[in-house]
Amino acid sequence: MLGLKHIHHVAIICTNYEQSKHFYVEIVGLTVLQEVYRSERQSYKLDLEIAGRYQIELFSFPNPAARPSRPEATGLRHLAFAVDNIEDAVAHLQVNGVTTEPIRIDEYTQKRFTFFADPDGLPLELYEG
Repeated sequence: MLGLKHIHHVAIICTNYEQSKHFYVEIVGLTVLQEVYRSERQSYKLDLEIAGRYQIELFSFPNPAARPSRPEATGLRHLAFAVDNIEDAVAHLQVNGVTTEPIRIDEYTQKRFTFFADPDGLPLELYEG
């Protein structure tokens, strides 16, 4: 056994660093832990935190390759965030110009969820509960 304890972080590469930083910090509401510019790589690395435990690393690189994400491309399917009230979360996103899919009900858990996308089209999910 590997002795895994929990997921440490998720790394995301963006095409427009300032736009993605604004999205994840100001709209999604993640907390900035650290921001570093790595001149040798012409790259920013922004460490973001969720609820004092989970971490997302946001990277910028010059001319990153495109990665297909829909429909159902191989690889990471989506990143899901848990929320207490899905209507409030959807309203917040929509006020900030973020389009969401209609709220659906998970047929197995009976929990409500919806999808939206980050500035690069990465599929993100809100899951109530």
